Parts: sequence; C-alpha cells; structure tokens
Amino acid sequence: MKVCVLYSGGKDSTYSLHWAVFKGFDVDCLITLIPKREDSWMFQVPNVELTKYQAEVLGINVIQLPTSGEKDKELEDLRKAFKIAKDRGAMGIVTGALLSDYQRLNINLIAEEVGLKTYSPLWRKNQEEYMRELVEEGFKFIITSATAYGFPFHLLGKIITKDDVEEIIERARKYGFNPAFEGGEAETFVVYAPLFKRELKVEGYKRKISEYEWRFVITHIL
Repeated sequence: MKVCVLYSGGKDSTYSLHWAVFKGFDVDCLITLIPKREDSWMFQVPNVELTKYQAEVLGINVIQLPTSGEKDKELEDLRKAFKIAKDRGAMGIVTGALLSDYQRLNINLIAEEVGLKTYSPLWRKNQEEYMRELVEEGFKFIITSATAYGFPFHLLGKIITKDDVEEIIERARKYGFNPAFEGGEAETFVVYAPLFKRELKVEGYKRKISEYEWRFVITHIL
C-alpha cells in the first residue's frame, strides 16, 4: 500500500516512518506542515522547515506546506495536504500520534473525509519503554525545546543516550511531566535513524526564554 507520512522531523514521526517501511508500506512522501504561529494546536513548530535535510538522507520526497497555525484554519490546511497525498496515489496516512486525542481524532476524521486510511503505530504505547526503545534501536535525536518544571534543561542540543533517557524518566516521575513529551514538554530533532544514509551534523546554541523554557537554536546542518 502506498502511504504518506506526516513528518515533523522529531522522534515520533521518524519512528512511525520506519515502522511503515519495515511493515512493507510503500512510502511515497513525507508531508510537513509549517505553522505560522508558535502556538499551533496540531503541529510541531521548532525546526520543522529542516525536514528537507532529513528527507535528503532518507531518499524520500518531502512536501512542505504552510499552515496558519490557528485552531480551526489549520485543519483546512491539513485537509489540503491529505488531498495532495491522495492525488499522488496514496491510500493511507501514517502519523506519530502518541496520546493527543485532539490530534488523532482530527487526523482520522479528515483522512476519512478525503478517503485515506490512518495508521498511528505509537498510539497509547508505554511512554517510558518507548523512550528506551528509541535509543536501543539506533535512533539519535536532540532536544530542541523544553517547557516543563523539573525538566533536565542541560540535555538540550546533545544526542540523547540511554543514561539521558533514564534521567528524563526519573525527572518525569518526580515532577509529573510526560517522559515522551507528548504533552508539549519538549520537541526533538532526529539526526540519525536506521534508514538514514548518514548522520546529520547539527550546530547551534542554547537560548533561555524564561525560567522553565529553553530552546536549542539550530544554525547549521551538515
């Protein structure tokens, strides 16, 4: 079956892409929606325009589309993206949805309207075990933003290791944030995964927004 993958460049959409490939789906393209607002309800914001670099090392076409980022209007933008996928011959959409009912429900409804099946392989997966599996299976990613009390902000910008995952899980248990960041506690950018032809080299710097909000600003990718 030919499918397209909703792709933000983060760990969840990258994992879902690899799931689709190893399950035998024909991945025709990646679809990245780039919000014009920081407070998008549906889509990741930091660094999504950089998915072109990941698409290049994956050898998969990426379609980047702007979206207003406004709660209702961005659903219309998502519908346009799904229609493009349908016109390319796709029969399904693969998503990296973990726990967000709002996100999954809207994706499913719009895909059904357009005539596409939806696959969300991470849905309701154990969050702690998932984080461990990512590193064990060879996914390399950096944290590019974090907004949560008790978050280990010193981890921003570095490739997350097994020890780092355990620290994140320990902090999440202590302070009550989601260890896989599905509540918006953090965003990630994947620099290597099993299907990448090579590892991306990322340069950048940390920027403090407020006491409990930090960003890693990517300035260069090789």
